[in-house]
Amino acid sequence: MFRLHTLLFIVLACSVQKALGGEIIKGKEVPPKSLQFMASVQNNRKHYCGGFLIKKDIVLTAAHCDIKKNSNLTVVLGTNDLRRVNESTMRYNVEKCIHPGFLNVSSGNDIMMLRLSRPSTIKPIKLPNKKVKIKKNTTCLVAGWGKIKSRGSTVDKLREVKVATIDRRTCQREWKTLPAKTICAGGYQTKKGFCQGDSGGPLVCNTMAVGIVSYTGDTCDYPHLPNVYTDITKFLPWISDPKPKCKID
Repeated sequence: MFRLHTLLFIVLACSVQKALGGEIIKGKEVPPKSLQFMASVQNNRKHYCGGFLIKKDIVLTAAHCDIKKNSNLTVVLGTNDLRRVNESTMRYNVEKCIHPGFLNVSSGNDIMMLRLSRPSTIKPIKLPNKKVKIKKNTTCLVAGWGKIKSRGSTVDKLREVKVATIDRRTCQREWKTLPAKTICAGGYQTKKGFCQGDSGGPLVCNTMAVGIVSYTGDTCDYPHLPNVYTDITKFLPWISDPKPKCKID
């Protein structure tokens, strides 16, 4: 059962090679009124992580975006420009449900649901069914409000970039260790992908959200490791459960 919680902070226990994901590198600004399913997960009314609407009252994001102390968690929906937020219609309080198997990004299960305080009128993005298999070199999209270069400044306007999926064998070879229930896309042999600052956003392939931004390498200017996402298809029963088991803080 969900437990009301307005807290969210990145908790990371992994090697120093890894960096939490989300800056959109070598991307472009998203046109107004597009990607309206994108959510800004905010701490004390400041953008902290990405997310995306999957049901009228559910936003999906990364479990490592959980903040446990001294914060005020809300979600903003319905704007691509974070300087233009209608507080009465776009901001939502939330209840959180962290996957019970999550310990840190290295162990996988990096997924969290946020139940909104009221239903949204925005159309949710579609999720895949369990039979969907994304082939390697599939062109997909990732979006976020994070920085546009390593150690740079964040942006107010939502940005997007196209990335290609990477087969698991290659991803495993490059990372040496790779959590189960993950997929890889972008950041490897290319300058396009995500980086620190905006975890929890979706990997969108064929108009469906198939992954959740989890982690990448320690630099975003010249990525040398694949970007890693939580594989949503492996968590569909948990997402659809009316009373999902949640991690207790």
